[in-house]
Amino acid sequence: MTLSEEDYIKAIYHLSKGKTAAVSTNAIAAQMDTKPSSVTDMIKKLSEKNLVFYKKYKGVSLTESGSSSALAIIRKHRLWEVFLVEKLDFAWDEVHSIAEQLEHIKSEKLIDKLDVYLGSPKVDPHGDPIPSKDGKFKKSIKKLVSELPIGAAGICVGVNDSSAAFLKFLDKNKIALGDTLQILDKEEFDGSVQLKTSHATIRISSQIASNLFLEVSENQ
Repeated sequence: MTLSEEDYIKAIYHLSKGKTAAVSTNAIAAQMDTKPSSVTDMIKKLSEKNLVFYKKYKGVSLTESGSSSALAIIRKHRLWEVFLVEKLDFAWDEVHSIAEQLEHIKSEKLIDKLDVYLGSPKVDPHGDPIPSKDGKFKKSIKKLVSELPIGAAGICVGVNDSSAAFLKFLDKNKIALGDTLQILDKEEFDGSVQLKTSHATIRISSQIASNLFLEVSENQ
């Protein structure tokens, strides 16, 4: 696949949330920041390579081969993010754009050695699961802070918004992956949440609460 084809495959996978549901060409165009006509042209190429199914007015879905290819790209991206943060001391808000370039490296041997070197991590710096070489990954029960009731607690496992500004906010307030957080109070008026972290008790806005995932038990 070309770099562009790989980008499309990954975009379709994310838009379908890893399921077999069809994705509209308009949604793909928005995700890729391009024209629907350009998407249609690319879909034809991917279909010829047996990477996607396309039905007019129904949308686009990945074939088994397409899904495997997408997971391989995502695996490389997330392993490189771990490497950049853990070994080169990049901040977690800096690594996404660099990993976007590194994910196109073709060498499977390099990626296998990278995985071993990093200790076969299960999640990337943003808390997203890293697929194994055979495309499998652990699925945990995670909920946004905004969805949880007062008294609920869980482990910080990811973010819904990986923008640099949001990640810097978390760093400023010493909120990191692996931290246990507890909801102490919720303000009905503005949706803000009082949160207990390992360092302090802070109040976060509804916007922040809607962007922070906690791994919780099934009954929460």
